[in-house]
Amino acid sequence: MTDQELQTIVEELSIKYFHRAFIHKAYFNNRLRTTGGRYLLNSHNIEFNKKSYDIFGIDELRGIILHELCHYHLHILGKGYKHRDADFRNLLKAVGAPRFCSTIEENKTKRTASTLRIYECIVCKQKYPRKRKVDVKKYRCSKCHGKLSEINN
Repeated sequence: MTDQELQTIVEELSIKYFHRAFIHKAYFNNRLRTTGGRYLLNSHNIEFNKKSYDIFGIDELRGIILHELCHYHLHILGKGYKHRDADFRNLLKAVGAPRFCSTIEENKTKRTASTLRIYECIVCKQKYPRKRKVDVKKYRCSKCHGKLSEINN
């Protein structure tokens, strides 16, 4: 699906469900990873995740479009357009839009034992497993205040 086809679908759904025209731009943004779509407050454009369409199909994309159009039309009208606002939740129900989109599993990176870093106190041999790198010059052992060193897995 091209950006022009997406624009046409968004404009048609806007007229059909909201009885208002969508006069801004709708396009795919390949950098979106954790969300199906995003309404931009400043430009009023809507970006969509192409992977959501590729993996889940047109029905999922239709739901995402309706969800983002709820944000769009409520913001234009000056009503509550945020997820927690009653106006937004009521409009979602009225048009049958989902509150959340399906999750793309490949985006979730699972940390395994091999991705953990293990630090060890030189003096007392206390081990410290960490997900992130630790500056061994800055931190010391919590038991004996000895220096830490990273153990290679």
